[in-house]
Amino acid sequence: MSYSHHIENHYIHRAGWLRASVLGANDGIISVTSLVMGMAASGANTHTLLIACIAGLISGATSMAAGEYVSVQSQKDIEHADLKFEARELEKNPHLELDELTMIYIHRGLTPELAREVAIQLTEKDALQAHARDEIGIVDHTAARPIQAALSSALAFSLGALCPMLAILCSSPAHTERVVLVASVVSLVILGALSSYFAGTSLWKGSLRITIWGILAMAFSSWIGSFFNVAGV
Repeated sequence: MSYSHHIENHYIHRAGWLRASVLGANDGIISVTSLVMGMAASGANTHTLLIACIAGLISGATSMAAGEYVSVQSQKDIEHADLKFEARELEKNPHLELDELTMIYIHRGLTPELAREVAIQLTEKDALQAHARDEIGIVDHTAARPIQAALSSALAFSLGALCPMLAILCSSPAHTERVVLVASVVSLVILGALSSYFAGTSLWKGSLRITIWGILAMAFSSWIGSFFNVAGV
């Protein structure tokens, strides 16, 4: 019996890099813009704002990379520990593990006879892979990749932080705060639309969600900055 080869590109395959990229870009836009808005409200000049923006980009990108690597590496360590534990169980109690796999398939809707046959065949092919996928929930496209997450986050943060930086460079000192705000809001709208596109969801909902939270963060930072006056310092 021959079967046609039907390829489907599911959105879940993008989960690893998309999550890290959206988080990094969103953080880059919001955190650096909030920093600039807060300092601008305190009376800082354009040169100071630019230095703060550059410092925020560098520190934020390295922090995002380190944070993502450490957190995702922790997830990877847990996955490896679970796989080692499962490998030992398969070696010590193969019949009990086969029964366990059979019950998993029965609970998913197969008849006991078919579930047993499926469990036997998958165990013969690759027992550890079968248990990793169906018992633990570890699959290749969602497995932890710390290096990928770290690089994606750092690059995305840097690109996001470039938005307020370019806005400062392209604006006159009298309008810096307004230009940075408008540029950042537009960047958040675009980021929301792009993330929703790659996630296969509504572009409007994604844009609105990211933009609203970004505006709230920037407004709060500007409000806090207004309590300090560094213009005469």
